[in-house]
Parts: sequence; C-alpha cells; structure tokens
Amino acid sequence: MKITLIILSIFLLFSACSTEPKVSLKAFPKLQLQKVDFQNLPHFEDVNFEDSLKLFIKNCQTKNAQIIYGNLCQQAAKVEDAKSFFIKNFQVYMIVDEIKENKGLLTGYYEAEIKASYKQTNKYKYPIYETPEDMYVVDLSKVYPELKNYRLRGRVEGNKIVPYYSRKEAKQRDLNASVICYCDSKIDKFFLEVQGSGVATFDDNSTIYIGYANQNGHKYRSIGRYLIKNKEISRNKISLQSITKWLKEHPDRLDEVLNYNDSMVFFSQRKQGATGALGVELTPMHSIAVDKRYILLGSMLYFNADAQKDNLHNIVFAQDTGGAIKGALRADLFVGRGLKARELAGKLKAPLQLWLILPKKSREVYE
Repeated sequence: MKITLIILSIFLLFSACSTEPKVSLKAFPKLQLQKVDFQNLPHFEDVNFEDSLKLFIKNCQTKNAQIIYGNLCQQAAKVEDAKSFFIKNFQVYMIVDEIKENKGLLTGYYEAEIKASYKQTNKYKYPIYETPEDMYVVDLSKVYPELKNYRLRGRVEGNKIVPYYSRKEAKQRDLNASVICYCDSKIDKFFLEVQGSGVATFDDNSTIYIGYANQNGHKYRSIGRYLIKNKEISRNKISLQSITKWLKEHPDRLDEVLNYNDSMVFFSQRKQGATGALGVELTPMHSIAVDKRYILLGSMLYFNADAQKDNLHNIVFAQDTGGAIKGALRADLFVGRGLKARELAGKLKAPLQLWLILPKKSREVYE
C-alpha cells in the first residue's frame, strides 16, 4: 500500500510539473507558443467576460479579425453566456521567450491634447502637417515578398529617390504639405507625434480629432534614451513627466533633443477619437499596440503586468502599432484621454506576460 502511494505521489508530482510542448502556428510563424487553460491565466477570476464579448464583437468589424476568428465573429452576436462562449470556443497560448524568462515590457500611451488655431500667429506657430505631396511610399513586396512588412519613404531628387526630410531638415523649410492647424507648443506637438493621435482644442472651445496618417521613413529614436545617455535624467527617473519637465527647463536645448529623433509623423483629420492601425476607435485599457511582425493585428490576447502600484490584467485586442514597439513580448496599452491617462501612460513601464486567445478550429490559423 505504501509503495502504491509513493508511486502515485511521484506520478502526480511529475504530472503537475510537466508542461505543454512549444508550438508554432501557421499564422504566427515567428512566435513560440505553449497551450494553457483559461483557468490558469493569472487573475482569471477578475475577467469581465460580458465586456470582453462586446469588445470582441467590435473587434470583429475589422477584416483582420474576421480572417482570424471566422464564424465566431457571427456567433458572438447571439451569445447568452459570455464566459462559456470563450472557454468553449477559444484556445489560450502563452507567448514564450525563455531568454527573457517569458517576460517582456508593457508601456502605455494616451490620446494627446493640443491647443490650436486654424491660422498661424505669434502664439500658434507650429504646423500639424498632413502627408506631404512630394513624399512617395515605395512598396517592394511584389518584387520581394519577404519585404511585405516594409515600406520605403522618400522624395525625388533629379532622377533618384532619396530619403525624405528628417525632423531637423523639415524644420528648415516649408514642406509641400497641407496644414491641419497650428499649435502653441513645440513640446506638445512632439508628444502628439509620439502618441499618434489627439484632440485639438481651439479658442472657441470647438475641437477636432487628428490621427496618424504617415511617417517620414526615418527610424524612431527615443529622446528619453538620449537624455539618459547624456546623464541629464537618471534611468530610474525617466518618464513622460520628467522628460517634459526637463525640456521646459532647458529651452536652449529643446531643438537639440527633439531633433535627435529623426522620425516625423504626419496626420489627417478624423471623425472619431483615437483610432488604431486597424481603423477602429481604441478602447481604454483594452486596446494595445504590438509589433505586427510577430502578432497579427486583430488578435485577441490576455496580458498580465505588475506595475508599480497595481497589477494590470485583462483581455485586450491588438489594434495598433508603434515605432517603439519591437518584439514578440512588447505591448503599448492605450489608457485613454485626459490628465489621469497622461499620468498613467507617462509612468507605465512594467514586466509583461502575454497570451494569444485563438479559435480552437481555424484553417487560417493552424493549416
């Protein structure tokens, strides 16, 4: 009897320690994944499945989501028990990165706010540009399919296409581009570009939405890293708030620091608030920006992150991209609009765990 109990104990011990084999799926070839059950997700009991179902239906408005989730998009509209719908029809996969111990980085972004005027004045003098008419986007995917995620942006000089103007070069000339409006702060304009969308408020309190339309083709470079490298702000104190404070206190070095980031964003006027790369309006605390080389836009995920004061966890949707978002275990959480959102986004920097939530059956995903 004792021997039987010992053997049973050893069996149970090894069963508990065993893990699912790593897999790679057709639709996510660059990811190493591991099957897990919904019940094993951290803080699974906190999930509001009713809200998640509504957001899944909203996400299904996009072609990407319809391709990934197929008939489940249609079935979702008729569901009565949201929790059972998710558990019955979806499989959870942990995104694995053993080098990083399966933990990446979560940051936050928000819908920026600027004060604006339709006319250029001594106060409102910084233009918010639409895409320049002399900037060309070259798609090489038809010739080189492996470059389908890359676009070259440039301008014609003689009979050659050369890189489009950097941020510094653009400031030294009038761009061949329409101006949506003018804002009153070079700093606010810069962070509008970093966030990718915002609200412009005019002196009569009227507002317009503006969002990302294009980019000049230069790589994004972090001014936060520049300030750390030059020992202006220590690494443990870097945040949106500390960077803004430093810039305001050093107006003589403002251009030097901002121009370190050669990348420049162009905008278009929108009919709705912050809108991601998929074209749907972003939902605070439920929309994330990802690296689309690894994670398909339109994917549903679960995240867990231990921030400074709180543990953040939720079902979220990959609905946006960002110049600083690189790698499989990297996400930028949209946190909304206003002072509280700006405060949270500016300080959010936390270890991240990510799980993909995919249909149990799908030719597009598995075959």
